[in-house]
Amino acid sequence: MIFLHGWPSIGLMWRSQMGAFAADGWRCVAPDLRGFGGSSAPAAIDAYAVENVVADMVELHDHLGGKPAIWVGHDWGCVVVGALAAHHPQRSRGVGLTSLAYQPAGHALQTLVPLVDRTIYPADRYPDGQWDYYRFYTTHFEAAVADLDADRRASLASIFRSGSPATLGEVAPLALVTRNGGRFGDAHRAPPTERDPLIWSVADFDDLVRAFKITGFHPPCAWYLNDDAAVAYARQAPDHGRLSQPVLFIDGHFDQVCTIAGNRQGDPMRAACSDLTVVSLPAGHWLPLERAAEHIDAVRTWLRSKKLDGGMR
Repeated sequence: MIFLHGWPSIGLMWRSQMGAFAADGWRCVAPDLRGFGGSSAPAAIDAYAVENVVADMVELHDHLGGKPAIWVGHDWGCVVVGALAAHHPQRSRGVGLTSLAYQPAGHALQTLVPLVDRTIYPADRYPDGQWDYYRFYTTHFEAAVADLDADRRASLASIFRSGSPATLGEVAPLALVTRNGGRFGDAHRAPPTERDPLIWSVADFDDLVRAFKITGFHPPCAWYLNDDAAVAYARQAPDHGRLSQPVLFIDGHFDQVCTIAGNRQGDPMRAACSDLTVVSLPAGHWLPLERAAEHIDAVRTWLRSKKLDGGMR
C-alpha cells in the first residue's frame, strides 16, 4: 500500500494508517511528495505538474518491486493517485481516494469551477465558488506564499482544523480569499493559532512545522500553477481516463470545499469509474487525521469486499 499526502502535509500524516495496515500484513510506504518535507524541491514552477509527480511515483514503485499496489491518496495525493491509475493501470490493483474526487479531465480550475454548487455560490458573487483560493494562487502567487510563510507554525495550525456540521450549506472562507486580499486578509499573516489536538499530536505537529521550515510554502503552492499541463496530461490517458480498477472514495461530509454530497463534484468520477464505492464520514477535509480509525475501517472493509487483501506481503 502506497499512501500519498496532499497540501500542506507530509508522509507522516499517514502514521495511523501505516501502523494499522502494516499490522494486517501489508508493506506500507508513505513518501514526502516533491516540494514537501524531505523530498526534492525544484525551483521551477513546472516541476510541480502532476505528470512529473506521477513520474516520481513510477520510479518509487519500480524501486519497491513494481508489483501492482493499492494506492491511497488525500487531497493533492488523490490527483496523483488518480492520474497514475489512469496512465499506468498495470501499477494499481485498487485506488483509494480521500477528500478530493477524481477528475478524469484533469484537476484544474477549468474542470472544477463548472461543478460549483451555485445555490451556495451564485456566479455573480462567487465566480470561482469555493475554489477562489485556488484562483488567488494563479493571480497573486508570491503574495499568497509570503502570507503563509510569515508565520509557518500559525499558518499550519490555522489550516488543519476539524470539520463542523455547522458549516453545512455555508459559504466557505476559502471562497472569500480574493475579496479579502489573501487568506489572512489585511494582516497578511496567520493569527496566533494553537494546533487542533483532534488533528495532530504535539510531536507530529512539531515534525510538520520543522518540515515546512526546510522548504517553506513556495514549492507546495507551486502545485496550483500547472492547470494547462494537468489538462493536457489528462488528455493523453488511455480510454479518456476511465478507471477499471476498484475505486474507493471517502468523503468528508463537513468538507466545505471538496465534499461531493448534494452537488455535482463527484459526477465526473462516477462516470469515469466502473467499480466505485463511496463512503461518507462526519469529518472535515483532514479526514484521515480527524477520523483515523473510521478511515482505516472504511479502507479495510473495501479491501475485503473487493478481495484486494489477498496479496499482502
